[in-house]
Amino acid sequence: MNVDPSAFNRRAFLNRSAGCVGGLALASLLAREQAGSARAAHASGSAARHPLPGDAARVAIAPGQPEPKAKAVICLFQFGGPSQMDLFDPKPELTRLNGQPHPGKLDVHFVSQAGNLLASPFKFSPNGHSGIELSEAIPYTAGIADEITLIRSMHTFTVDHEAGLRLIHNGKNQLGRPSCGAWLSYALGAETENLPAYVVLADPGGLPIDGVRNWSSGFLPAEHQGTPFRAGPSPVLNVRTPEGVGQAARRGQLEFLDRLNGLHRERYPENTELSARIANFEMAARMQTAVPEVLDFADESEETRKLYGLDRPETEEYGRRCLLARRLVERGVRYVEIILSGQPWDTHKNNARQLQNVAGGIDQPSAALVRDLKRRGLLDSTVVWWTGEFGRLPISQGPDGRDHNGQGFSCWLAGGGFRPGYVHGATDEFGYKAVDDVVSVHDLHATLLYSLGLDHQRLTYPNDGRDDSLTDVVVSGAKPELRLLG
Repeated sequence: MNVDPSAFNRRAFLNRSAGCVGGLALASLLAREQAGSARAAHASGSAARHPLPGDAARVAIAPGQPEPKAKAVICLFQFGGPSQMDLFDPKPELTRLNGQPHPGKLDVHFVSQAGNLLASPFKFSPNGHSGIELSEAIPYTAGIADEITLIRSMHTFTVDHEAGLRLIHNGKNQLGRPSCGAWLSYALGAETENLPAYVVLADPGGLPIDGVRNWSSGFLPAEHQGTPFRAGPSPVLNVRTPEGVGQAARRGQLEFLDRLNGLHRERYPENTELSARIANFEMAARMQTAVPEVLDFADESEETRKLYGLDRPETEEYGRRCLLARRLVERGVRYVEIILSGQPWDTHKNNARQLQNVAGGIDQPSAALVRDLKRRGLLDSTVVWWTGEFGRLPISQGPDGRDHNGQGFSCWLAGGGFRPGYVHGATDEFGYKAVDDVVSVHDLHATLLYSLGLDHQRLTYPNDGRDDSLTDVVVSGAKPELRLLG
């Protein structure tokens, strides 16, 4: 077949063929065309300061930094603000003075509903050889106490959900900035050609607060945004071959597209974006095989399924996503985030009951992920990060709720060089404010990057006339809390 490139508009062809050929390219992968331009510029030496994924790490590593242990991150993000004094931070004084007024000044979100001190209804006990005290509401996490680094002194400067989510995801409470996963995708790329570097495992119940902005690529090339995997028969949109299109027809479509691309490339040799776009189609085609394979749990043992709680209705859904996260990092995905629908940890009322319900579905799968990674030899190279955007207040909101609190909250990390069985920092006697070894969100981001071999001050990208970064060192001056690392 002879094709006259001057008579055939390639863009129009792709638009008309979106259901069969154009659908091969995922939304998060199409923007590799921008990386194509950067790749050519980097090869010529004109973009040495802002190289491409896989090369950025060599620029971002500080001189003398040891070989990193971590290669991947799984973020178990807990939307809504889990209550630290009910899960991770026991406060005997809060129990003793239950029902009395708080003696100090509090940063309260809903002032008109502020009450007196509210003790936790849950008992705490020491666990493992480390003796870390954890709540009876999270017995499975208690079972991995010797594997986690528990930070009790996290601090953020906001009590607004959207601002808190932006800060902990992208380092500032502003829209349009890259998330942590996008920075890792940019810096390190994926270890596989068949799957994206950054995958988001979405909740079948819907999007969280702030929606897709939580996994945005911001001012980085759009290829680095998270690729959402959904529940159901089509977890990744536009990857499967359309029904009614046979293998021979599909092969013919792709060959025809390749010929058109070749003609266009010959006609416009200076258009370096085209090479990246062609690579996108090729990767999307490879994903047609890789994605069904990674989603197929047929090779998982019954014991593994039970470990993650797939045999229990309350844990089955979250357990599936935790197991899938392990399978993704096994296959070279760099950053996996498991998200929740809405903000289930936002316990403004019925704090005890709501917390127990949410923890009941999440606790077992979260702990199972750490156990499973360890027994497979993957925990040393994978960071598991369990966190929310902030915590809760030690006083009541109404009769039995807790309001937002950014002054002090808890999170935990496991694997990837973080110190096992270690508690870092402390809050005051009521669990309100971080007072000992305070860790800001920027400090934690810097430490997380360091565990992956990256220097947060050197991992930058031009934005608004200056080099910008995850920690935005011009503003924060964040330094890694190296005591968190073993």
